[in-house]
Amino acid sequence: MCGIVGYLGSKKTLQVLLDGLRRLEYRGYDSAGISIGARGKEIKNIKSVGKIAALAQAIGNQEIDGDFGIAHTRWATHGGVTEKNAHPHHDCKKNIFLAHNGIIENYRELRAKLLEEGHKFYSETDTEVLAHLIEKFFSGNLENAVISALKLVKGSYGLAVIAKDDPEKIVVAKNSSPILIGMGNDEYLVASDASAILDHTKEVVYLNDGEIAVITLQGVEFTNLANQKLDKKKEVLEWNISEAQKGGYPHFMIKEIFEQADSIKNSLAGRLMVKEGNAKLGGIENIAEKLRDIDRLIITGCGTAYLAGLVGEFMLEEYAGIPVEVEMASELRYRKPVLDKNTALLCISQSGETIDTLVALREAKMKGLPTMGVVNVVGSTIARETEAGIYNHIGPEVSVASTKAFTSQLTILSLLTLFLGRQRQMSLVTGQRIAKELNALPKLIQKVLEQEPEIKKLAKKYYKSNNFLFIGRKYNYPVALEGALKLKEISYMNAQGCAAGETKHGPIAMIDKDFPTFAIAPKDSVYEKMISNIEEIKARGGSILAIATQGDKEIAKITKDVIYIPKTLEMLTPILSVIPLQIFAYHCAALRGYDVDKPRNLAKSVTVE
Repeated sequence: MCGIVGYLGSKKTLQVLLDGLRRLEYRGYDSAGISIGARGKEIKNIKSVGKIAALAQAIGNQEIDGDFGIAHTRWATHGGVTEKNAHPHHDCKKNIFLAHNGIIENYRELRAKLLEEGHKFYSETDTEVLAHLIEKFFSGNLENAVISALKLVKGSYGLAVIAKDDPEKIVVAKNSSPILIGMGNDEYLVASDASAILDHTKEVVYLNDGEIAVITLQGVEFTNLANQKLDKKKEVLEWNISEAQKGGYPHFMIKEIFEQADSIKNSLAGRLMVKEGNAKLGGIENIAEKLRDIDRLIITGCGTAYLAGLVGEFMLEEYAGIPVEVEMASELRYRKPVLDKNTALLCISQSGETIDTLVALREAKMKGLPTMGVVNVVGSTIARETEAGIYNHIGPEVSVASTKAFTSQLTILSLLTLFLGRQRQMSLVTGQRIAKELNALPKLIQKVLEQEPEIKKLAKKYYKSNNFLFIGRKYNYPVALEGALKLKEISYMNAQGCAAGETKHGPIAMIDKDFPTFAIAPKDSVYEKMISNIEEIKARGGSILAIATQGDKEIAKITKDVIYIPKTLEMLTPILSVIPLQIFAYHCAALRGYDVDKPRNLAKSVTVE
């Protein structure tokens, strides 16, 4: 879950690398390091604990610019957060330097053998093994040594390697961890995420698993572990650098929350057929006939993406008539689910690189299932490896806590429900009603966002609470889980999500005057049941905050702390009801003085198991 940047060109290498690291800091921020070389000189390696600002301070006014270099920002997996454990790592001779994202599964075995051969280790990391292994095979040509070393490695890696004795060259390798090459004008960049290089180029080449890129001033050559030459095509990135900047907001998270009217509009653009009551999803047209024949769908994802899948389960079963199972990807890969040719797999991942989801995808492909993806990052691994898919088209989501990606995922699941439902028994009238309400969502979202000052007042009232319960029913049960997840992610408050009907089976025991409850209670098919559940909590002395539909006078008799959302179809209420919870969590975290965009112990793209 770390960030990698590399540069070879005529610009100031140090500045390019530091700027790239700052854009990748959301991927990991325990420690950082930089290695810069020039022909005929030693490679200078500087590392520090903490954020990129600490690394820049450690560099100070030192003259360390050169012709080529690599840099890294870390989210710790093997070994504590120390300067020695920070990347880039080097070999015994300080010839080989490398930045690595992933996990080397057989590092203990490799380390033991290298120790027997006389290599001396200085860190606790699995990554350092790679530096010594490449050193073992190095005889003047860096790419040959990297290939020989990687043939002995088991695990995942996005890798950028440089060598003092083979200068002005960067060797890049990939296996189950994202990495790309940026192709500029007489300059080349390496990054684990495209946001790091948008200042310099939009033309990129994504590496697939088992592929190697050798970058020199003469260009880039692509090969694989069998040393076979490859032809790779450039792709052009859609994002602008302004989309990855704060735009005047104090944090990326609140910026991304306020982008949701536009992001939903972008997710719907060109896909919604209101008159036909259908959705045009070009990314899955190639498997449309296969989907017509499926009698079961498995949705998989992690964290917020998994919770989006839970909402999708209600949509697809109610309106498309397809039995749906939603599985945590981290568990699905270790189960033995019954899979047959009439089952399809849908993977949801903002980054398109979530390793658990990717492994589940590969297992399904091996068993011959039709596979689809809902991802935001064009060219990401899941986007490339699924048989078909749908892009979010919402621009980069920088804050670690997902907001606009969640509502976009729900929107796309609504479109998929339309598409699959109209293939089956959904009537034209029902399809038109859903399409019409989807089309109105951006304006309704804007109305919710206008209530941000009132939501902030509620945050000021409750931000010192140490515990919170979120409850909902049916479509809004997963929203309760998501609201709790957001609050605990960024404010570190103990928050639990619960199906409202389950409170009396255990969770209500926690309720007292210091344990408030956030109830999601729109006017829907389970409204009366929700009111009963809220009354049960109030009777135990618990404070109530509620999300309700505009015009609901009943809820005001129970609590004054109400946030109202516009009326829409029941299946679409989660897209509106989750936004106040996002805003509430944001302000609670900000009021508590925390780093909202970079919550402790978390990283944006989870590319390690």
